[in-house]
Amino acid sequence: MESMGSHKGVMITTSSFSSDAVDYAGRIPKKVVLVDREDLADLMIDHNLDVTTTFTYAIKEVSNDFFDEGED
Repeated sequence: MESMGSHKGVMITTSSFSSDAVDYAGRIPKKVVLVDREDLADLMIDHNLDVTTTFTYAIKEVSNDFFDEGED
């Protein structure tokens, strides 16, 4: 990043960053976003990127009108 003259960057790993790496990224003046395996998986799911839906769930609600019909 330094040799290209950038002011910010993103570092992605399918593993995890060491505590030293996280500390360093927080101390340098350039904005560096660290994306580890958990963040990467969340982004993939959020953007439907190379993921497969295996189950879906229907959330149902009982209609209150059904129980109110006989009351007068």
